Amino acid sequence: MADPLQPLLAVEDLRAGYGSGDILQGIGLRIEPGEMVATIGRNGVGKSTLMKAIMGMLPAMSGAVSFRGEDIARLRPDQRAARGIGYVPQGREVFPSLTVEENLAMGETINRDKSHPRYDLVYGYFPILAERRRQLAGTFSGGQQQMLAIARALVGRPELLLLDEPSMGIQPSIIQEIGRALVRLNEEEKVTILLVEQNTRLIAQVARRAYAIDKGRIVGTLDRRRLSDPAALAEYLAV
Repeated sequence: MADPLQPLLAVEDLRAGYGSGDILQGIGLRIEPGEMVATIGRNGVGKSTLMKAIMGMLPAMSGAVSFRGEDIARLRPDQRAARGIGYVPQGREVFPSLTVEENLAMGETINRDKSHPRYDLVYGYFPILAERRRQLAGTFSGGQQQMLAIARALVGRPELLLLDEPSMGIQPSIIQEIGRALVRLNEEEKVTILLVEQNTRLIAQVARRAYAIDKGRIVGTLDRRRLSDPAALAEYLAV
C-alpha cells in the first residue's frame, strides 16, 4: 500500500523524447494516493510522451520517476506494471482475434498476487464484457474496446491507472458511461488515475485537478472549479 505521507507518483525534472530531441522539457508533477488527475493541452505538446515515460515505454534522458517512494526510472515497463501501474495506451490496442476473456487473461500477467485476478471487479463495472465474454474483441465498437482495454489493465489490480485519451473515437453516450465507471473506480476501489484527455466534458466529469502542458513543460494547474469552466479549459486546449 502507498504511504499516505508521500505521493504515489512523483515526477521530477523529467526529460524524454525521440532520437536526439527532447519532447519533455523538465516535467514535474505529483499524484497523491486516491486522486484522479488529468493532463491537458494541445496536440503534440508531450502528453502521451509523458505517459510513455512514466510507464517506461520511452526511456528518460534525465530526471526522476518515483512510485510509492521507489525510484523506478531504470525499471522496464513490465517491472513497473508488476509494482502496480496499469497503462491503457492511446488507441486501446486490444487483441482483435482474441475473445474478451482471452484479452482479460493477458492482464493477469502483471498481477503481483497471481492467485487473485479481479474478474469480478471488471465485470461489475463493465457488465457488457460479462455478457459478451466469449465474443471476439475485433467485433466490438470503439467504446466497447475501450472498456475492454481499461478492464484488462484493472485485472492486474493496479494502484495507479494511466489512461491516454480514453475518449478518442468514441460516441458521446459511451464516453459518459466510461466516465461514470472511472469515477466509481476512483471512489469505491480507491484506484488512483492519471489521464490524458482533450474532451472537456469528460475532464469536467472525472478530474479533480489538472496539469496543463505546453511545449513539454507544465504551464499551469487547474482546480476542480476551473475544470468546470469551458473558457478556462479552452485557454489550454485551443489548437
